[in-house]
Amino acid sequence: MRKIIFMATLALLTAACQNNQKQDNTPITKPEITIEGGRLTPEALWAMGRINSVHPDEQSGRIAYTISYYSVEENRSTSWIRVCQHTSSPDSLSPNSLKTIDEFVGHSPAWHKGQLCYINKDGQVVIGDKILTGFEHDIEGFLLSPQGDKIILIAQVKTIPSTADKYPDLPLASGRVVDDLMYKHWDEWTETAPHPFLCELSSLNSQLSTLNSIDLLENTPYESPMKPFGGTEQLAWSPDGKTIAYTCRKKSGLDYAISTNSDIYLYDLETGTHTNLTEGNMGYDTNPSYSPDGQWIAWQSMERDGYESDENRLMIQNLQTGERRFLTQGMETNVDTYYWKDNNSLVFSAVWHGCSMLYEVKTSSELPNSSTPQPQVLTTGQYDYVPGGNIGDTYYCLRHSMCEANEIFAFTPYTLHATPTQLTHENDNIYSQITMGTVVPRWQKTTDGKQMLTWIIYPPHFDSSKKYPTLLYCEGGPQSPVSQFWSFRWNFMMMAANDYIIVAPNRRGLPGFGNAWNEQISGDYGGQCMKDYLSAIDEFVASEPYVDKDRLGCVGASFGGFSVYWLAGHHDKRFKAFIAHDGIFNMEMQYLETEEKWFANWDMGGAYWDKSNKIAQRTFANSPHLFVDKWDTPILCIHGEKDYRILANQSMAAFDAAKMRGIDAQLLIFPDENHWVLKPQNGILWQRTFFAWLDKYLK
Repeated sequence: MRKIIFMATLALLTAACQNNQKQDNTPITKPEITIEGGRLTPEALWAMGRINSVHPDEQSGRIAYTISYYSVEENRSTSWIRVCQHTSSPDSLSPNSLKTIDEFVGHSPAWHKGQLCYINKDGQVVIGDKILTGFEHDIEGFLLSPQGDKIILIAQVKTIPSTADKYPDLPLASGRVVDDLMYKHWDEWTETAPHPFLCELSSLNSQLSTLNSIDLLENTPYESPMKPFGGTEQLAWSPDGKTIAYTCRKKSGLDYAISTNSDIYLYDLETGTHTNLTEGNMGYDTNPSYSPDGQWIAWQSMERDGYESDENRLMIQNLQTGERRFLTQGMETNVDTYYWKDNNSLVFSAVWHGCSMLYEVKTSSELPNSSTPQPQVLTTGQYDYVPGGNIGDTYYCLRHSMCEANEIFAFTPYTLHATPTQLTHENDNIYSQITMGTVVPRWQKTTDGKQMLTWIIYPPHFDSSKKYPTLLYCEGGPQSPVSQFWSFRWNFMMMAANDYIIVAPNRRGLPGFGNAWNEQISGDYGGQCMKDYLSAIDEFVASEPYVDKDRLGCVGASFGGFSVYWLAGHHDKRFKAFIAHDGIFNMEMQYLETEEKWFANWDMGGAYWDKSNKIAQRTFANSPHLFVDKWDTPILCIHGEKDYRILANQSMAAFDAAKMRGIDAQLLIFPDENHWVLKPQNGILWQRTFFAWLDKYLK
């Protein structure tokens, strides 16, 4: 249920690639596809190359980026790294100027003194032309010290003994004995934790070997980076190589399950001491990064314990004076990703009014102590941007929208060349064969007199003289924005290609519209956010003659799935078909079943047995399962059995309830998928089932 952001999605996709490659290391290359009819298809989606990250290097002037290709037939993927040279000067950026000079299978690229470092297809760290050996664990990530003499390696450490460990005479016993909470997380049973290992490097001709390995969290159950989505962005080397900053929530069991209080710790290599930099701040503190001169450290920070969707602030602290600054004060939105451009400025991305833009903010000596930093927006348009880095005055980034998957762009702000120039054209062969729909922003009045941004997505070749079936899209999170995202499953262009109009409101509880708008949803799941959904579809239906009011559907996942279940009992016959994916059906059971109890406590208001808690009682009184007696509309329920965030029994119960009420219903269960659907053939099955259900009742 926690907000799912773009980079987290990429992390899981990469993990899927790696797992698949352990079964078959034959690389998947770019598939060729011919598309009939000029419309986007599920097969075309899975034929697209997925650019996941971009890494420019100032010293070498080269750029590395990662891209994944999928094979539907083999039901797996391969992650590639491409090394490129941008042949144009910063003052004359031009399309198609990013030329590949090397390409190989691998992931996690990073630059060190002009050399590319990465993890190869065999799970080995490659540094320049040398392969790292001598480390006894499987490596999940690495950070090379600025001097190149040491390295941090991320590896899983067993924290809970297995049944076979306890009872060697029962090696085939599958049972688990559980003594505390957080025994499951996201899509796995919690038996290990990622730990950072500090190793010295010894050169051995064509190899490097690890020496004197030190587990920075030895004999503890703590995580660094933190599960489920944390990576090496949660650790950082100081420029002088004397200190390691790392993110950690030093809690376990019940304490871990109810708290978001992670901190930034500084490990001194000389003394071996750990100092809590953010002690006293009770929310998430994550993703530390040192300024190039080492005088400042930046990180992302939430203020309140237990509130995982609190404003994610960009903070810096002077390591000599202790002076601390809140760089994004007044923006009232989240900082998603960031990097240091130079000693006095940072570049970051943040969503506002349904688009994620790049910003630059001055930091240290250029601001008097009394001044509030004023971030300056660098990009415009109906897009989402993800920052990559700089080479000189040229900024490199990823850009996507509801109409186009990730591509690499470059621009030089504050010049005549400030408009981003597209450098890659990975999927032009697919785009050239299809016609995309159109995305139009629409501001609508809500029932409490506010203005709400709603995206309207029209089919290709839209004809206003015709009548179209229309879908209300319910966003998940619950606090994740309906920005210009490109999804390989919940894809608006795919829905539009099937001749549906989509109404996608930024209802109450989404970031990018101020803190009050974002926070209103907590403790009010059946309240104003539901009114926002209904007013969005009602206003659109009433004002546009091309909408067929007798062919309306409602779809959504996660909190969107909860929304579908809730609306099924409150829609007053507006809709003719529902689809709920990974949704909450019974909120009392969800309170106890979900693994991250801080989420349930904050967003539901507390425990259902606390009869004195008015917020909690209101929450549970609005559980969708209590309104099944009002269900009257066909519904498709979808779930993954490895989803430990919202257990699959929620969809099974909803399906059973519908069938017992005599309502046409269908259940799509994936035994091997989590909160998302990551495998190619499962993804296509999802699309076929999705549209078969809608077409049955809306066409």
